[in-house]
Amino acid sequence: MALLKKVIARDVHGAHFRYYDFVMAAFVVILVLSNVVGAGKRAAVELPFVGLWPFGAGILFFPLSYLLDDVLTEVYGYARARRVIWAGFAALVFLVLMEWVTVALPPAKDWGGQAAYEYVFGLPPHRVEQFPYVSVGIGGRIAFASLCAFWVGDILNSVVLAKMKIWTNGKMLWTRTIGSTIVGEGADSLVFYPLAFYGLPDWPVQALLAVMLSQFLLKVGWEVVLTPVTYAVVGFLKRAEGVDVYDEGTNFTPFSADV
Repeated sequence: MALLKKVIARDVHGAHFRYYDFVMAAFVVILVLSNVVGAGKRAAVELPFVGLWPFGAGILFFPLSYLLDDVLTEVYGYARARRVIWAGFAALVFLVLMEWVTVALPPAKDWGGQAAYEYVFGLPPHRVEQFPYVSVGIGGRIAFASLCAFWVGDILNSVVLAKMKIWTNGKMLWTRTIGSTIVGEGADSLVFYPLAFYGLPDWPVQALLAVMLSQFLLKVGWEVVLTPVTYAVVGFLKRAEGVDVYDEGTNFTPFSADV
C-alpha cells in the first residue's frame, strides 16, 4: 500500500479503471437476487444459549452488496460508488416493472403456477381490497422498499466511509468499513422492513421488530467476519488500479451519477 499513489477524487474524474465495471456488475447482481430470492422469506433457527432466532433469508447474501459498496468507495471514491448505487436503483425499477408485467399477463389455462406468482410477485384482487396498503404486491413492495432504503442506507454508508478515510488518513480500514456499516445498515433496516412488510398477515409487528433487530446485528456481524475478505479485495484492487483515492473536496450529493 505504501507504494500507491494518493490522489484526490476530482483528479481522476472520467478516468478508466480496469476492474470497476466488474465490481459494479457484481453489486447489481447481488442486490437484485437478494430482493427476489431471499428478502420475502422469514426464517428461524435454534441457536445454543439464545433460542429461536428469526431472520430474513436475504441476510445470507445481501450484506455482500454493502461489502462491495465499501470496496467501491475505498478504492474508487464516493462518486463511482454513487454511480453504482444508481445502477442498482435502475435495476430494481426494472425488476418492479418485470414483476408487474409477468403477474398481469393472463396465464395459460393448463398452467397452475399463477397463484404462486401472485403471492410472491403480486396480489390477487380480493387480497388487494383486504390489504390496500400492499396493493403493489409483496415483490413490488420489497423492491419499492429497497429503492427507498437505497437512498438512506447505501448513500450514508458510502459518505461515512469516504469521510472516515480522510479523518483516519487512510489507516485502520476496519474502523470505517464497520463504522459505515453500522450507520448504513441501521438506516437500511429502519426504512426497508416497515415499508416492505408492515401490515402483511404473516408479518405481525412483534415479528417484524424482531427480524429488524436480528437483521441489523447479523449484517454488522457479517461485516466484521468478512473484514479479512474486504482487506484482501481492497488491497488487490488498489494494487491493480495503482491509485488510492481520497474524497477531499468531494460534492456528496446523491442526486448525480457523474464520475
